[in-house]
Amino acid sequence: MERFDVAVVGGGPAGSAAAHAAAESGASAVVLEKGVPRADRPDRLGPDSTDAAGILDYWVDIMGIHPDEMPDDVVVSTLDRAEFIGPNESLVLRKTGFDTSYDHFGFCMHRARFDDFLRDRAESAGAEYRVKASVRDVVTDIEGSPRHTVRLANGEDVAADFVVLADGPQRQITNKVLDRFLSFDVTDRLATTKVNHIAYQEHRRLPEDVAREVEGAIKFWWGYMPGHTAYPWIFPNDDNVARIGLTMPIGMDLSAVEAREKYKLLRDSDERIPQGREYVRRLLEQEYGDEYDVETDFPVVEDRGKSKGTETYAISSTRPIDSPTAAGIAVVGGAMGATSAFHEGGDHTAVRTGAIAGELAGAGDLSAYNDRWKEAIGDEVRRNVAFADIVRDYGPDDWDRSFAAARKMMEASSSDKLFNLDVGTVRAGLSVGRLATRFKKAKYKFRGDRYVQLFADEYTV
Repeated sequence: MERFDVAVVGGGPAGSAAAHAAAESGASAVVLEKGVPRADRPDRLGPDSTDAAGILDYWVDIMGIHPDEMPDDVVVSTLDRAEFIGPNESLVLRKTGFDTSYDHFGFCMHRARFDDFLRDRAESAGAEYRVKASVRDVVTDIEGSPRHTVRLANGEDVAADFVVLADGPQRQITNKVLDRFLSFDVTDRLATTKVNHIAYQEHRRLPEDVAREVEGAIKFWWGYMPGHTAYPWIFPNDDNVARIGLTMPIGMDLSAVEAREKYKLLRDSDERIPQGREYVRRLLEQEYGDEYDVETDFPVVEDRGKSKGTETYAISSTRPIDSPTAAGIAVVGGAMGATSAFHEGGDHTAVRTGAIAGELAGAGDLSAYNDRWKEAIGDEVRRNVAFADIVRDYGPDDWDRSFAAARKMMEASSSDKLFNLDVGTVRAGLSVGRLATRFKKAKYKFRGDRYVQLFADEYTV
């Protein structure tokens, strides 16, 4: 049986970052990745981890990797604004309000190339990266040496002193492992079918005029489809191609939707929540159907994305969890719920938590991990959990009111910064004051580390 200092389950951004950090610390590290084929990665198997792949300026510093460190083909477009579009009100943001090392509002990237960059980076540091290595279980003996036996689908075992669980929001291994250290069923809090979101996107080539309009902007439509933090988007990429997609909770029941006539992407004839591709078609028809034939003028680019220009994937929409570090286990990235509960962005927190776990495991002591990840991303998590809490029951009218209030705040303060809800609230009026007060109350609710939904002292290690 092969033995390593650190075994990493999953080869996405969090897993590759963990392996890189462990190897740089002088430890032997191996990444065990099932590997899936992708249309945009034709010559290499890799992780099944996909998203809209946009990074804001301050996320660069959270992530700890500047775009200048990446190969030229990873970044496919730079951003100068975000457009938030409600049914009748809208908001344009050109600054996030943070001092950062990155000069643009953000950037969009080619996700498969980003994953490959992180893999190559880990291997260059000395880590092994194995594909077609599907993990079936991790057996832990706290008193053993090594403590962990990672069991693979092919019947082989890998031994390790430390295990980093980076298997993404589906948590197929993470939930199984954590359940053994809890006095309750882990799915009481981390059942993926109840707490995760599902996302769907298409790579479509835009008409020249639309491409110029979208250039530099990430666009989000709020209040157009029902569901907690459910929204469609457009992310511009290169060569007049954009990612057009949406995210929504898993298993929604249309009969439970109130005032469904107010949602512009629903139809009276709908008997169930529309599928992702239908939502995308309706969005394009609504925005551009008066001038263009959507299917002809916005063709799907079939050599991009996971399969024939499309991608479907799960997103963790839970709050983050602590890890049972006393057992020599760290959970990172989407598996720990580090993905934002508000906007579903998570590459930056995945890389950062993976790097922290790998560094500590490589040095032979994970005990500081739960404190370290909170120090690194706690403010980001708390902010987004607070936003998600505020909008949990929002309908179309609520989004309009919030966008109108936020725009008043920005006009009153001569500011176009994203999270600065304190500036200008007095001059902007009562509606803005209410919005700022709700945000402050939500942040206070999650003060300290109260945004954590599974604490270290709940593990029986």
